[in-house]
Amino acid sequence: MKEEFNLKPKDIVNELDKYIVSQDEAKKQVAIAVRNRIRRKLVNSKIREDIFLSNIIMIGPTGVGKTEIARRLSTILKAPFIKVEATKFTEIGYVGKDVESMIRDLMNIGYDMVFKEMYNELEKEVDDIVKKQILEIVFPGIESYDEISKEKFTKFYEDGTLDEREVEITVQESDRPFFDVFAIPGLESMENVQDMLKELSPKKTKKRKVKIKQAKEILKDKEISKKIDKEKVIEIAKERVENFGIVFIDEIDKIIALDKGPGIDVSRSGVQRDLLPIVEGTTVMTKYGSIKTDHILFIASGAFSNCSVSDLMPELQGRFPVRVELDSLDKNSFIRILKEPDNSILKQYKELLKVDNVEIDFTDDAIKTIANIAYEYNQRLEDIGARRLRTITNKVLEDIMFESEKYTSKKVMIDETFVKSKIKDVTPTSDRKKYIL
Repeated sequence: MKEEFNLKPKDIVNELDKYIVSQDEAKKQVAIAVRNRIRRKLVNSKIREDIFLSNIIMIGPTGVGKTEIARRLSTILKAPFIKVEATKFTEIGYVGKDVESMIRDLMNIGYDMVFKEMYNELEKEVDDIVKKQILEIVFPGIESYDEISKEKFTKFYEDGTLDEREVEITVQESDRPFFDVFAIPGLESMENVQDMLKELSPKKTKKRKVKIKQAKEILKDKEISKKIDKEKVIEIAKERVENFGIVFIDEIDKIIALDKGPGIDVSRSGVQRDLLPIVEGTTVMTKYGSIKTDHILFIASGAFSNCSVSDLMPELQGRFPVRVELDSLDKNSFIRILKEPDNSILKQYKELLKVDNVEIDFTDDAIKTIANIAYEYNQRLEDIGARRLRTITNKVLEDIMFESEKYTSKKVMIDETFVKSKIKDVTPTSDRKKYIL
């Protein structure tokens, strides 16, 4: 994380600009929120533990970039990130899905992230160990061979000549299945029980015949697992989650009880009450130990089309002091989204078709037409923001993607006429409008 400590708010915004068009105020606010967490981490006085930082509510319709901003933040910061739908906590009645589960899931993500980093660092070293192990199985006593023979057989291994040959290796038997307590509502807090039982159960091994290409992966995982200090992984992951973890709570407006009558939307109000201590700062037990939520960055979002942030319970509102309204996307925004981001939709489709040796390109008129059509559909039907662009683009390219062999080694220019010819039979007022959605 050390290189991330040098990130300034403008650096963060510059990175977000590579993937997200417009929404400058939202980018600015999340950049400040992230930088303040870095600043807090670098404070060298006792007051650090008393520094509580601001969470954010993003207000805006679907498809304008709320989720993408949060997800890209986590990538920039190399921080654990989880997106949850607030409505999922109301699905099973009053209690719903245990709200604390999002913190346990976040810690799982943090653990996997750190484990993967350590795995990658050890991969080259372990590859050499595995190579020696397999060569010894295939050519017993290879270390005593002359150099020419050793080099020859090693080359067989490295160039894949031996990959289809079967060898017998020792593997650990799969863990015996335990009763799945986590499928029962209200028992998610017992998540660590199953893992404890697995750790305590005797580890049995067996001989198994596999192809060498499979043996490479099995033995590599086994060797790396022996070398990685699981306690160190937990320590690093816990530090990242507690200080830089990001929880994105989508559709928070859906847990507002609009009808204030008795017994109405009890589960929605209950979810708000359950969310409050998590966002305010509490300790959640996970299978990796206790996690404090005081300094996790919570970003909530919602359209708030039929309600407002002030309809949330006052205490919960107070835990999201920064409120940002995201702009609806116009035709010009759609054109920019199609052309500018490093991962733009058009660039994605170009790369997909390159796999089949098909080259496509789009004229400016074609891009403008796709943007106009997407905007028109959003106006006449449900407004799903930039997601509509993918729907339209997919429709335009579906014949090329279906019969790509017809276009192999050719450059296909997508122009305005081509675009219109592919969607002329589908209009927002036709019976087929369901297909464009």
